[in-house]
Amino acid sequence: MAIATTRITVAEAIVRFLIAQRTIVDGDNVPLFPGVYAIFGHGNVTSLGHSLETHREELPVWRGQNEQGMALAAAAFAKATRRQQIMVATSSIGPGATNMVTAAGVAMSNRLPVLFISGDTFVSRLPDPVLQQVEHFGMPSMTVNDAFQPVTRYWDRITHPAQILSSLPQAVETMLDAGDCGPAFLGLPQDVAAEAYDFPESFFETTLRSMPRPRPDTNQLSAAATLLTSAKKPVIIAGGGVHYSQAEEELGRFAQRHGIPVVETVAGKSSLLASHPRYSGPLGVTGAAAANAVISQADVVLAVGTRLEDFTTGSWTLFDPTTAFIGINAARFDAGKHKALPVVGDARESLIELSTALGDWATDESWVTQAHHHRAELEEFVSSRIADDGVWPPSYAQLVGLVHESATPEDYVLTAAGGLPGELNINWMSKGVATFDCEYGFSCMGYEISGAWGAAMARKTGEVYSLVGDGSYLMMNSDIFASVLSGHKMILVVCDNEGYAVIERLQVSQGGASYNNMLKDATGSGTDIRVDFHAHAQALGAITHEVTSLDEFGEALAKARAADRTTVIVTKVRAQDFTEGGAFWQVGVPEVSPRPDVVNARASMDKGLKAQRPGV
Repeated sequence: MAIATTRITVAEAIVRFLIAQRTIVDGDNVPLFPGVYAIFGHGNVTSLGHSLETHREELPVWRGQNEQGMALAAAAFAKATRRQQIMVATSSIGPGATNMVTAAGVAMSNRLPVLFISGDTFVSRLPDPVLQQVEHFGMPSMTVNDAFQPVTRYWDRITHPAQILSSLPQAVETMLDAGDCGPAFLGLPQDVAAEAYDFPESFFETTLRSMPRPRPDTNQLSAAATLLTSAKKPVIIAGGGVHYSQAEEELGRFAQRHGIPVVETVAGKSSLLASHPRYSGPLGVTGAAAANAVISQADVVLAVGTRLEDFTTGSWTLFDPTTAFIGINAARFDAGKHKALPVVGDARESLIELSTALGDWATDESWVTQAHHHRAELEEFVSSRIADDGVWPPSYAQLVGLVHESATPEDYVLTAAGGLPGELNINWMSKGVATFDCEYGFSCMGYEISGAWGAAMARKTGEVYSLVGDGSYLMMNSDIFASVLSGHKMILVVCDNEGYAVIERLQVSQGGASYNNMLKDATGSGTDIRVDFHAHAQALGAITHEVTSLDEFGEALAKARAADRTTVIVTKVRAQDFTEGGAFWQVGVPEVSPRPDVVNARASMDKGLKAQRPGV
């Protein structure tokens, strides 16, 4: 019997396939690909753009202002939906494509699904070199799209129509794989995109997709239970994988039943409410001293859904050398880091099965009591940091405290690079589960604004707050207009410290002189000129408030909540009043230098490194 086919272009086939993919979110049957972020150019407008316009009701397109920004929004959308839905980001060839490479790095490092589709040069090569083509004399098949290979989980260039029959499903499966999740890329040459082909109609049948939940191996589970029951002071590290497996409720039950304190990574923050009896705070370089005191005493660490990056581990100096690790992770690569006993599986299902294996076992009450004392220290510390001391400009912590006071359990808070990750990680006491996003895997400046746009698009309830420094604002701000244009409201707090203050802090603390970070230390004749962020954001269509007191800031927050579109609150902030973390961090300090301060900094660094756990 002949297979039923339909003759359409490759671009049309891609769009129809994406529309046919469905998934279940909160009991509702919804599109797996709910939309496309796009900036059209000659590489994608005439074929893919035409098909997207044809299907605009089924697969809406949101106009980006910058390719990196719109792709960052796609990554933030995936984070806000806990990887349950995937946005597409499409650009033309050349600079449109390379602009998205940074965003692909964000998605890759944070294990987030984004489908990148970029136009590409002609497979025939007859019109070469085309506009925006970068030529490689000894490798004519290479284009700038090859730059996506190091920052995507799946990469393909479509050189024949039939290839999408295997490539598109493989890309989707990769993005839905619990252990291998990350961005996928398709290079779409202009002649191939326009080419017609007889595609089987079955390719476009509605398909219900879901992210699989791999169960752990019974031997691994048994070994983990044996090791954990030998512990006197176990601690759980909750990472981003807790959110992606929607394991927050099970994590809370597990910790409560077995008497184990929980500390959170940046990606795992809001896995537990701050009011949960087993919550012990954020750990690591941007974490709190109280939480780090808990983890430093651990004899067994149960690391759930974390890749254990250096800010989490204090560059691997936070732990006693004898501390044993159990790694629950869907990714084999992460589960066995640093000689951890691996439990490769979905976080939620692994916790359920491990709890069953543990039975009624629980830690000694004295360890629970000790963790509670440290928790009280954290609460006291945060209260002192956010308190109004009557001095203007305010500290970052004071601003965080007022935003927190304004927020409800349904609201979502977001930040990324600079000093704000530490301020929010320590001083934000989560009111709602999965309501926090600090992009600290790639620590990408500019994510704060673009990411807030994507999160606002994903969130169905509550407000989206984003805190951004003046440096990140200047680096990427056009998605303020994108949020206004699309009707996806966010509340943006611009903290102006007149420079890259947190990097200047690192520069000086490691023996260097302040240079090229603060505006006053920049080279040029305009070092006394400052940006009018209030006027700039207003010009981009936002409602704006510039405040000069904490009372005004609180009033502006109330007005922002009541507003019907994106609102930007601009405030000065103390450049050097940072909330101190409690962990060592390894950076590259020169071994020799004519500067005594650098020599001293190197000696201090070498001393800190003596506590470093050997890597595997």
